[in-house]
Amino acid sequence: MVVKKKLFVKKQLVVKKKFEIKSNLKKNSDINQLLKTLNAKQKNYVNLKLRNPKNGEYFLTINHLKPGKKWNMLQAAAEVAAESSTGTNFPVKTETSFSKSLNAVVYNIDLKKNLVWIAYPWRIFDRGGNVQNILTFIVGNVLGMKEVSALKLLDVWFPRSMLEKYDGPSYTLDDMRKYLGVYNRPILGTIIKPKIGLISSEYAEVCYDFWSGGGDFVKNDEPQADQEFCDYKLMVKNVKQAMDKAVKETGKKKVHSFNVSSADFDTMISRCEIIINAGFEKGSYAFLIDGITAGWMAVQTLRRRYPGVFIHFHRAAHGAFTRPENPFGFSVLVLSKFARLAGASGIHTGTAGVGKMKGSPKEDITAAKNILQLISSGHFFEQSWTKISIGDKDIAGLLKEDLLHQTVLEDDSWRGMKKCCPIISGGLNPTLLKKFIDVMGSVDFITTLGAGCHAHPKGTKSGAIALIQSFEAYEKNIDIHDYAKTHKQLAQAITFFEKKK
Repeated sequence: MVVKKKLFVKKQLVVKKKFEIKSNLKKNSDINQLLKTLNAKQKNYVNLKLRNPKNGEYFLTINHLKPGKKWNMLQAAAEVAAESSTGTNFPVKTETSFSKSLNAVVYNIDLKKNLVWIAYPWRIFDRGGNVQNILTFIVGNVLGMKEVSALKLLDVWFPRSMLEKYDGPSYTLDDMRKYLGVYNRPILGTIIKPKIGLISSEYAEVCYDFWSGGGDFVKNDEPQADQEFCDYKLMVKNVKQAMDKAVKETGKKKVHSFNVSSADFDTMISRCEIIINAGFEKGSYAFLIDGITAGWMAVQTLRRRYPGVFIHFHRAAHGAFTRPENPFGFSVLVLSKFARLAGASGIHTGTAGVGKMKGSPKEDITAAKNILQLISSGHFFEQSWTKISIGDKDIAGLLKEDLLHQTVLEDDSWRGMKKCCPIISGGLNPTLLKKFIDVMGSVDFITTLGAGCHAHPKGTKSGAIALIQSFEAYEKNIDIHDYAKTHKQLAQAITFFEKKK
């Protein structure tokens, strides 16, 4: 009987091998046919025999691509590589041998899944560590190409030689944990609601209520600026007083994230200086920047001007690019990786289907883990954020410490790029905290509840207390319904939010 089983398994393996060989032969045949259709210009942007694309010379991308009516799959891929690097729609007489050496090349293609791998000589990018310059190439004009019906950037890969040129985060989640004295749990935060319309005194009062209820972190909602009903300077002043009072009463440090997004460079910097000069303790404030609408230049300016401040990247407008049903744009993973490269301390990565925002666990949690860890698997690429060889014994030690959730790169930041913190917001409330932690598989994030806190039947302070109690139940491995029997704020939250669900 055992012999028959072994023979059957062996036969199945042989059949499988034959199928794979046949499938590969057909794939090669199909690609060979497509290669014959390339014109002279397109051939300059295709190299399906590129040796070792991970040799450090290339920045790599993978796109989901569907051609229009004019081009086949490989022709379209070649045109995308051209448009996103050195080329245009026709060969030009001004090309040189050197300029051709900077062509992006299609180095792999999957016809069944409409996937295209492109290698970019990273020397084409602005050598000042300029993230917006990279994105101008790879998701710039190409997204408007008439003869392409779908083009979505799914994943990217940075070589160590390229990481060396970019800032990466300076002030991290680990630094915030140290300041707050909060370990082994999420940083528990809120977004002040209503989104806009509170005068500065009312705004500060809501901050105080949340902090006095035990919360750690408060943020401006992303549209808040210097509206006529809520003067920016006065808001900052009142928040400082509210924070001081909450710290004195609770004996716990607090953090506020101020939106410094502005009409121009000078106004943005002046808002940062207003906050710094208000007398806040270092570590008690963060600078929030609407990274997509304000721009990557604003993100990198804050990172370089204020390396000792948590740079909070809010991703307003990201859905125009990242929603899965949109055939053009880039993924949440790509956006998050570039935020880490640019030096954001944290970026919103979505609620992984637990909250109200669009996004699956595969998409949002993959993004969160890619910006948290030294080595992480993306949708297609495994990204190492180390700057020296993985084979180095010191890196091996760092990787081990990273997996154990220990602080890394504190006094040896030349060895790698520091972590970027996932910030979780959008429809969460105390009844959903455990569910998200389970999906995330980690407590290394900042959660910012809006209505999930302020809609509590007894108000913001009770909402904050309920959030703390929800985590206590998680930590003690007690069902929140059982824990609520002796914790009234959590019981009230459960009654309200489960009924509203």
